[in-house]
Amino acid sequence: MKIFTKQDLINALQEIRAMGWVPNLRPGNAGAVGNTLEDLLEIQENNLPIPNAAEWELKCQRIGTSSLITLFHMEPSPRAIRFVPNILLPKYGWPHEQAGITYSKDEMSFRQTISALSRTDRGFGIVVDRRQRKLLVSFDARCVDQRHNEWLTSVKERVGHLDELNPQPYWGFDDLFHKAGTKLLNCFFVRAEVKREESQEFFRYSEIMVLEKFSLEKLINAIENGYILIDFDARTGHNHGTKFRLRQDRFHELYEKVTLIESDRN
Repeated sequence: MKIFTKQDLINALQEIRAMGWVPNLRPGNAGAVGNTLEDLLEIQENNLPIPNAAEWELKCQRIGTSSLITLFHMEPSPRAIRFVPNILLPKYGWPHEQAGITYSKDEMSFRQTISALSRTDRGFGIVVDRRQRKLLVSFDARCVDQRHNEWLTSVKERVGHLDELNPQPYWGFDDLFHKAGTKLLNCFFVRAEVKREESQEFFRYSEIMVLEKFSLEKLINAIENGYILIDFDARTGHNHGTKFRLRQDRFHELYEKVTLIESDRN
């Protein structure tokens, strides 16, 4: 396995950029842009072999994509309650679209992508409480779209009321920073142009940034501004985990120091 210094990796990324268009080495893989880059660097997936590797992450993104970057997974507190499978899913969930087909007829779903800027059509959102230093999951029945009236009635029957969640699941600021800072303290962020010729996809790794000193304040600002969303994806048979996900072109805004290594895009 290759061992890189920070400068070695910068040099290797510049060499890959200079290669121009390279074929997708992992067709059919949702993370192909990152996996292809790892293959070109000859490194193992999600394993950056540089000194203090735990302090560095390699992140890749397609230029022009509308997809979100997954920053990290983190279940809400209090964790002992296991809030998603034990409360949100059975009390606020709805029948899974594949219930009675792929899954049993009783399979329930709780899939929501929530924001601090607006409520979902089922009334869920994020409240940033700077005084308590918490992000709170909030429910407001007044924001539920009328097409979900039947579901809302079932929530009242299951919960006994349509008031705010009690207790409210939350993430403490310090816990968030520990999780994100451990995972994303410093980052090589590479963005690739994409083209397709007949059935073959090609990448051109044209933007390289070195991002240093992950910032809690910038993280909270990004949540307040709606750049970071929280994604729940649970069904009766499996909780796929709660993800913090970032809108495209905002990744560098989470860091104190941003160095653009090379870009040939105007």
